[in-house]
Amino acid sequence: MTADSSLPNPRTAWLVAALLALLMLVNFLDKVVIGLVAVPMSAELGLTATEFGLIGGALHWFFAISAVVGGFMANRRPTRTLLLGMGLFWALIQLPMLFATSLWAIVACRVLLGIGEGPASPVATHALYKWFPNDRRNLPVALLHAGSAMGLLVAGAMIPWVSLHYGWRTNFIILALIGLVWCLLWWRLGQEGTLERLRTSQLKADEPAIPYRRLLGDPSVLGNYLCHFAANWSLALTLTWVPSYLQVGLGIDPLQTGRIFIMFVVVTTPLSLLLAWFSQRLMRRGVTSRVARGVFVSVCLILGGLLSASLMLPGLSTAARVAALTLSGGLALVMYSVGPAMLAEFTPAAQRGGILAMGNGIASLAGLAAPVVTGLLVQGAGSEHPAGYAQGFLVCGAVLVVAGLVGLATLNPQRTQQRLRESAAAGGQARAQTAS
Repeated sequence: MTADSSLPNPRTAWLVAALLALLMLVNFLDKVVIGLVAVPMSAELGLTATEFGLIGGALHWFFAISAVVGGFMANRRPTRTLLLGMGLFWALIQLPMLFATSLWAIVACRVLLGIGEGPASPVATHALYKWFPNDRRNLPVALLHAGSAMGLLVAGAMIPWVSLHYGWRTNFIILALIGLVWCLLWWRLGQEGTLERLRTSQLKADEPAIPYRRLLGDPSVLGNYLCHFAANWSLALTLTWVPSYLQVGLGIDPLQTGRIFIMFVVVTTPLSLLLAWFSQRLMRRGVTSRVARGVFVSVCLILGGLLSASLMLPGLSTAARVAALTLSGGLALVMYSVGPAMLAEFTPAAQRGGILAMGNGIASLAGLAAPVVTGLLVQGAGSEHPAGYAQGFLVCGAVLVVAGLVGLATLNPQRTQQRLRESAAAGGQARAQTAS
């Protein structure tokens, strides 16, 4: 048998996947840097915990709006061009941090970075889906978000060391250079996917447009968005407050904090890849996506929430607390690879970028709220008391558990696909009768 010439070249597909994973590594370096320079930056600028929480959440002020705008642009414009423009913007916006001395100057830099980074995940995921068919999408997207986790590893190894030896501001020069290197690689090697060759505003004959009110009102979409929100709450809390918790709440020195971040990635990255692989294996064996994706990711969120909430328990050792944080984060990460695949099952390709982007936009609200809520709890308990941090992890756990329970009740891509097909068929019949 000869290979299907309509399918993309696997080597090129995985090269693009690797480059996009590298993009997400850059993306997460840009995000996590604030958490890892929190202590020296707060000391130099005299920031309170609430003010630092404001900085931590500023990335997400307009994140949702830019995510949706970028996603709808991806419906009509080449993702290769959009991603190159975003990468250039991220690199350049790091440079003002070399001179920012006031709270509001730093907030402005983070807000602008958030506007540039808002569309990153949905556009990169949309780009990947142009290379891989439905039953092979979990692993490429897991690789994409493994790049995010690798950003934590690089950050944990690099940023505390650079801050200690060269000052915390030097990190932003390095991030700008890394971003520019990625742009050069993408400009030379990045390509647009060939799996779905759609012209602007053109749909496949068997894939009519679905009104957005129907898509956005479907239980699977709403449940998916809520689960994404919960996973992002966990991620935002990790990026913003875990380094401070380790240093201030648990009394761990900065370099050891960086090593713990490395350990965090060493565990969570293979864990999330293994879970995504297992979900994909279930799909390839004929298990319904309701179970292989919907139930699977919901259970992961519930378990992650229970682990996060366990940090409220008295008497836990430092090792047990770090283990709970690590496993909770790894379980929540599964939503980033499996969740978009569920949406792509029933969303027409020409509308997929917008639907993915709206999910990211809603999830970004968690990135806005989690740092501020946790900052208020930390300051209320006393910035050097671990109780405030534990309360923040309890809130995170509650969000994850509630979302997981809702996901168990709502996430059913196959049912949604059937419902939308029936609705589209009924609409087609009604239009035909009107025309006749």
